[in-house]
Amino acid sequence: MKTVTKIGTLILFVLTVTILATSGTAISGEDVRYSTHIKQIFDNKCTACHGSESPEYKEFKKDKKKYKAMFKGPRMDSYTYLIYFVGWPDTGALMRRLDDGENTKDGKPGNMYQYLGDNDKERRDNLKLFKKWVGNWSLKRWQATTKDELNKIKIDY
Repeated sequence: MKTVTKIGTLILFVLTVTILATSGTAISGEDVRYSTHIKQIFDNKCTACHGSESPEYKEFKKDKKKYKAMFKGPRMDSYTYLIYFVGWPDTGALMRRLDDGENTKDGKPGNMYQYLGDNDKERRDNLKLFKKWVGNWSLKRWQATTKDELNKIKIDY
């Protein structure tokens, strides 16, 4: 029964993302979108390791050591690839990696937070945009994420 519920939640999530990606409606008060805000940050700060030369998620998982030695993480250079690490299947991975430590018990930032900017202000500002874009900034993995929490993810195109 849990599998059926998770599949139903996944279908709902995919439909929600599709609707949000194709709507012209502002999702948050400041209208943070992938195409106008997040892509620019990602292209400037992340594509060297997560660009088109990087392996897709499942390929990366097969041999993490090899790709990490090459300074390559999983591919995230498009909206479609990036939301994979927000909602499903690697739920919350983007948030865990970019978080500044304010959402962790030990206060330790995620391993990619340092790359969000060249100084503290730029990192904070870029993180703020990512948080507004995502909406429900949760570090939880898929198994611990509720349907209500998934529904609060924004990720507008």
